[in-house]
Amino acid sequence: MLPLAILAGGLATRLHPVTKKIPKSLLEVAGKPFVFHQLRLLQRRGIDDVVLCVGYLGEMIEERVGNGESFGLHVRYSYDGPRLLGTAGALKQALPLLGCAFFVLYGDSYLTCDYNAVQTTYEKSGKSALMTIYRNQGLYDSSNVVFEQGSIIYYDKKNKRPDMLYIDYGLGILQSGVLEIIPDGESADLADIYRELVLTGMLAGYEAPERFYEIGSSSGLAELEAMLLY
Repeated sequence: MLPLAILAGGLATRLHPVTKKIPKSLLEVAGKPFVFHQLRLLQRRGIDDVVLCVGYLGEMIEERVGNGESFGLHVRYSYDGPRLLGTAGALKQALPLLGCAFFVLYGDSYLTCDYNAVQTTYEKSGKSALMTIYRNQGLYDSSNVVFEQGSIIYYDKKNKRPDMLYIDYGLGILQSGVLEIIPDGESADLADIYRELVLTGMLAGYEAPERFYEIGSSSGLAELEAMLLY
């Protein structure tokens, strides 16, 4: 399986004041830090090499997770540095640890999909990147993807369209080359990279049948906890 980068460097402002003193990845869910659940799920899905892209309070995550041995994983860390680099900038910084192609997972996402099927779809597509999507229809969050006949034809998190029935699921695969346009040390957003890939026809899509869980909001955290404790 490809290595996987977890984007865990944000400020988590929606969860303030709690996340002023603890990174979102260490918020307790069902009795354990969220990242513990996330890493154990990844190990069960066949992932063995993880790079945590961290920024704000990232040293707290490294102190708790360590080298990943207790999770059956090889875990390394890429730090933003003196300023936050954004989702794409953080990935550019981590490229020396990730190689030519890699999974990318949002740091607040708990995704039970088939990671091997995602990778197989990417490899068969011949494209530079892949985005997993879910037919959300505005149910769990605001939909932002138009997906027709197996292809992503429009993606925008700000400018909504009525035919947006799908949402960015929170898991993707990127070739390292798509990040080369980002200057070293500069902040950049992964959503902008995805939009450019759609315009050039180089973004494959994989529809995940399982719903997504996230801890980016208090309600999302409560839903995930209920699921894990069920």
